[in-house]
Amino acid sequence: MRLGVLDVGSNTVHLLVVDAHPGARPLPAHSHKAELRLAQLLDDGGAIGPEGVDRLIAVVHEALRAAEDKGVEDLLPFATSAVREARNADDVLARVREETGVELTVLSGAEEARLTFLAVRRWFGWSAGKLLVLDIGGGSLEIAYGIDEEPDAAVSLPLGAGRLTAAWLPGDPPDPDDVRALRRHVRTEIARTVGEFSRFGAPDHVVATSKTFKQLARLTGAARSAEGLYVQRELKRASLESWVPRLGAMSTAERAELPGVSEGRAAQLPAGALVAEAAMDLFHVENLEICPWALREGVILRRLDHMGQD
Repeated sequence: MRLGVLDVGSNTVHLLVVDAHPGARPLPAHSHKAELRLAQLLDDGGAIGPEGVDRLIAVVHEALRAAEDKGVEDLLPFATSAVREARNADDVLARVREETGVELTVLSGAEEARLTFLAVRRWFGWSAGKLLVLDIGGGSLEIAYGIDEEPDAAVSLPLGAGRLTAAWLPGDPPDPDDVRALRRHVRTEIARTVGEFSRFGAPDHVVATSKTFKQLARLTGAARSAEGLYVQRELKRASLESWVPRLGAMSTAERAELPGVSEGRAAQLPAGALVAEAAMDLFHVENLEICPWALREGVILRRLDHMGQD
């Protein structure tokens, strides 16, 4: 069947269409993205304002038209941290439902981490052993660890690249004092969680997903996306550490000229790099591998699993 996943994230609203059936890997058929940056549209009280809600509804309508055009049989719509943490989340969800007919499922941070972990496990297989999975989104950082398809530990921290940029790095380029303050904050937040994972022992394989990690890997020499899904891509901490101060000293326009960095993500790359560097350092990771599958694929795989049980 042709499945569609509608991901209302903190940075983008992304429709991924795949051809899938139980027991087979989902094959991408179409991708439709719109940058919305919900995490940056919150007002001082933490609510998504009327303009943001109107834009969200318009983008969902666009995605529905794209899904219809591509013959999607079953649509799986969900929202992550930006909607989850908005003060008026219930009102936003009700308006989306009333005006588009789409019932967005709001995933908890732990559910995000577990579904991303499932996707990574399926991509690498059982031979990868104990996995530590890191995922930097626009609103949150997810960390998961385990040897099965369900992680033994999974946490979500409010350390997304978009959220941190809006709250901590207003300058362009950011003020060095702001960068240092953000670095301290990020490391303090991640350090609180390390003990929860270290009791399980060292992982056999460390994996990262998300656009932030992919861009950082590309900056440090990983293959271009045009070379395909199956090319191994890695990020080394030593290489990342040399880039972190350089990214903070650049303007958004200068970062957008770097290989693999999109114009829409250039502003938040310094914050994302600080999070990636801190996570790799505090978890004693010298090298990690980039996984092309993440949360959307995890949602699809979970749906296929349920279909196979029906």
